[in-house]
Amino acid sequence: MLERSTRSHLIEGIKMNNFILGLFLCLFTLTNMLDANAKVNSQPLPHTFYLNIPVQGPSSTWQLSAKYQLPRSESSKPRPAVIIVHSTSGIDSTGQFYAKALNKAGIATLEVDLWGARNLMGGSDNRPNSPQETLPDIFSALHYLAQRPEIDANNIGIIGFSWGGVLSMLTATEQYMALTGTPLRFAAHVAHYPVCWLYNNVPGFEFTNLTGAPILIQSGNLDAYDTPETCPMLVSNLATTDAQFVSLNMFKRAYHAWDRLEPKWLVTDPYSHLGQGGEVLLAPNKRIARKSKHNVVEFFSAAFNHNDVDED
Repeated sequence: MLERSTRSHLIEGIKMNNFILGLFLCLFTLTNMLDANAKVNSQPLPHTFYLNIPVQGPSSTWQLSAKYQLPRSESSKPRPAVIIVHSTSGIDSTGQFYAKALNKAGIATLEVDLWGARNLMGGSDNRPNSPQETLPDIFSALHYLAQRPEIDANNIGIIGFSWGGVLSMLTATEQYMALTGTPLRFAAHVAHYPVCWLYNNVPGFEFTNLTGAPILIQSGNLDAYDTPETCPMLVSNLATTDAQFVSLNMFKRAYHAWDRLEPKWLVTDPYSHLGQGGEVLLAPNKRIARKSKHNVVEFFSAAFNHNDVDED
């Protein structure tokens, strides 16, 4: 009986030791994971503000809602900023996808909501009649940033997606920027899948007499608004005086809204298929999204640095 009891105690002791060892290993692993995460998240989050910006339209006024993100810095030097303008679908993952990367590069962002003040839900059947109706929002956002002491008024850019991409293209022209009545201009423009067939084909969408700021267009060969040749033809047909400011990236396997990271979505839009209308597939592509994000940060950083050098 004594032997059996002793053996039982030994077995129980071994089990307890194994349990303690397993618990120690788990705690050790968890500590390492927490340390690793602490290293990854060592960069402080930007200051974030939710704003209402007054907008004066042709016959009324409204308040433009916006999310303002200011990277933390010990420097008191004014920093560059980028206005982020959503697509017809409204605010989604796309804006923050780029805001996070731009903030990390030291660039402030202002993501605007064009639909909220208009009580619109977004989509092709619940948006303004034309992008031009939303230009006052963009002008007001530009002037708001230019008046902030922590922002360099000469280094404010704009990036837009689809509907927002159209606004980025139009604000690169003197025809529309002259409507502001001030000399203030954007320092750089990015337009993602901006419906290239519109420009210089439809009245009101003239893409000529550019302001001189650099412009980056990024679109996809599988975009149902255009054909693979539409955006390249737009750029190649520009006058030399305007073409010098425009760069184009075409992604071979990209559908419309490749950087909208929500699930695929089939929509109908009368502007699609070169204005014939029809269905459009919005399909995310994470690999292309990462590439386009890299291009955007590089483009704005280079444009803002170039302006700084010119001023020096």
